[in-house]
Amino acid sequence: MLLLRLRSSNLLSPLLRRRRSETLILNPRRLCTSSSESQSQSPSSEAAQWTGEILYLDESGGVIGSDRGLRPAEPGRDAHVLDGSLLRPIPRSSAAAKLVELARRWRWGPDLDSSLDRLPFSPDPSILSVALAALPAADPEPAISLFRWARRQSWFVPSDAIYVLLLDPAAFPDAEPSAATFSSSLNLAVQYLCKSSKLDLAFSFFKKLRDAGFKGINAQTYNSLMTLFLSKGLPYKAFEIYESMEGSHCFLDSPTYDLMLPALAKSGRLDAALRLFEEMKTKRGTERLALPIYAALVDCLGKAGRLEAAVGLYQEMQSVGYRPSVTMYVSIIESLVKAGKLDAGFKLWLEMKGTGFRPNFGLYTMMVEAHARSGRLDAAISIFADMEKSGFLPTPSTYACLIEMHSAAGHVDHAMRLYNSMTNAGLRPGLSTFTSLLSILANKKLLDLAAKVLLEMKAVGFAVDVNASDLLMIYIKGGSTDLALKWLRFMGSAGIRTNNFIIKQLFESCMKARLYDSAQPLLDTYVGSAAKVDLILYTSVLAHLVRCQEEKNERAIMEIMAVTKHKAHEFLCELFTGPEQRKKPVLSFVREFFQGIDYEAEEGAAKYFVNVLLNYLVLMGQMNRARCVWKVAYENKLFPKAIVFDQHIAWSLDVRNLSVGAALVATVHTLHRFRKRMLYYGVVPRRVKLVTGPTLKMVVAQMLNSVESPFEISKVVLRAPGDSVLEWFKKPIVQQFLLNEIPSKADVLMHKLNVLFPSCAPEVRSFSPLKQVSRMTR
Repeated sequence: MLLLRLRSSNLLSPLLRRRRSETLILNPRRLCTSSSESQSQSPSSEAAQWTGEILYLDESGGVIGSDRGLRPAEPGRDAHVLDGSLLRPIPRSSAAAKLVELARRWRWGPDLDSSLDRLPFSPDPSILSVALAALPAADPEPAISLFRWARRQSWFVPSDAIYVLLLDPAAFPDAEPSAATFSSSLNLAVQYLCKSSKLDLAFSFFKKLRDAGFKGINAQTYNSLMTLFLSKGLPYKAFEIYESMEGSHCFLDSPTYDLMLPALAKSGRLDAALRLFEEMKTKRGTERLALPIYAALVDCLGKAGRLEAAVGLYQEMQSVGYRPSVTMYVSIIESLVKAGKLDAGFKLWLEMKGTGFRPNFGLYTMMVEAHARSGRLDAAISIFADMEKSGFLPTPSTYACLIEMHSAAGHVDHAMRLYNSMTNAGLRPGLSTFTSLLSILANKKLLDLAAKVLLEMKAVGFAVDVNASDLLMIYIKGGSTDLALKWLRFMGSAGIRTNNFIIKQLFESCMKARLYDSAQPLLDTYVGSAAKVDLILYTSVLAHLVRCQEEKNERAIMEIMAVTKHKAHEFLCELFTGPEQRKKPVLSFVREFFQGIDYEAEEGAAKYFVNVLLNYLVLMGQMNRARCVWKVAYENKLFPKAIVFDQHIAWSLDVRNLSVGAALVATVHTLHRFRKRMLYYGVVPRRVKLVTGPTLKMVVAQMLNSVESPFEISKVVLRAPGDSVLEWFKKPIVQQFLLNEIPSKADVLMHKLNVLFPSCAPEVRSFSPLKQVSRMTR
């Protein structure tokens, strides 16, 4: 009944019609589109053509009634809908508003496309233009999405008006498109693509316009492209655009200068930046340039080392009324300090602090380290204290720089104070910091403090073997053998090992200091670690035995020589035995030993051994054994230039590079060879020379004077005529001297008696018995 009354009421019929229209516009999903319907269909077939039914509900949700629904007009017609059999128009504003509503609601994607596809009417390009003009320019995404959907529709016809409205909805809303409008649209297209970060599309569009000869590209478009390339980290492409802009004779505006000047400077093209800077000043005249331009140029010129130009621009900037920023102060101070102009940098530092700016952490660190490295430790400490008062915690590198510089200057108190401050702040010192600190502690002989620091270094995870060995070498080279032994004991207690080279060095230091009791355990350690005792080391021990004058120390040295287990020790022990035990003559035994020496690798060591051994043999009175050693050494060409025969002119012996014992033995042996040549072969030279040098001159002369030699003493040579030497060789005592050994006092006295009373001289050669020498223990 209620339904019938509502339908019969004339008052509700307009309301129902209005609600049907609203349902059509606001609820398009209730409608089904049929492309076969038309306005000319007969009423008899209308019932079969309605595809939907609308229910009218009251406020409580009850059904008031139902009626046949509305359906859209045929595609391609204007914005109309069929209401029953009536074709009713839709206002253009309502149709455009519907497009705007859907575009703003869904913005983009499949939801928007499906909603637009279900519209009960077919829009046309004019409705699309109105909708695009109504969308907000600040948010271009809905307009672009609506445009993409329209392009796929059959009714879409491209026009400049649509593109202009799409690119710039605020431009020419009521005017027809013209050539200027079309040029603006192309520029806007490139600019919008640049703002959307569409690098490839923007550059491709720009390149197509340029290749097509388009002359309307404006400065804003160039600036947009250059900004995009710079933001993408492609400055070289931005410079290509800039060169293209200059080549097209486009007017460079202020944004172009503001953009390209810092870019050119930061990329290292300082000459081009300065040229553009001068051009900019010429164009602007008295207009003041922007502060970022000055800042970029000053920063880049300073970093490039062009300090004069940087300081000039800095002063020019101040003259035009700009106040330097903190960043500029930091930049120019860093440039001056890194270039070595610490005074100029410190002056700007004071100026910066005077203007009220607070230096940053990096600048504090750089100033402290620069002053420290330049030796201005007082200024470095002052800035360092100011840095701590400002609340900055110094970095390990700052502490390390100060500690290393104070250590190098020998300021152990300052270095330790900084080290303790660093560790108390919770910072971990680096390897260089520990190394420099340990070096100064070792040089100051603060062994206990050095041990404490070394253990802390080990506790933080550093390998300390090398540093501990370095400190041991410092004590050894400084002659502090006692401290070196104490430090070695500390290393052993801390489980720190050293290498054999340092053990060998410490052993030699103990030998020089006559600490034989400490030297023997070191040699035991050296030999026990499979280290090889070479001939030089053994010879050095033998040299200590030669110089030793106390029997107790001789025994200790002999025990050390036995510890070496070197073959030279076996040779020396058997050399002093008799032929019954050796079962071979001395000369053969010596030759056998020297045949086992590798002269290519040990020639220097063999010469050293021969010199020291001959010293020892002469000291022990073993001239016969000494002459055998010298003869074999000369045969093996250890001293190839010692003896020189210059035919009948001069014979010479050079003993300048020999020890005292070797020089005496070589003199006796060589004079014996000269005697045999003169007496047996009858060859007499004009002169005979003994080249001794200033050191051995008096030793050799004193030995020869005991048998009244004819040699005259000069600065470095003993010389005599060959005839005088021949007569001297004929004397019996000289024969005894050359064949046996240095004569005793009794032999010299007998020779003098024979000279005074030649008729009573017996024709018997006197032979002195060999001196008894205590044998060396192995």
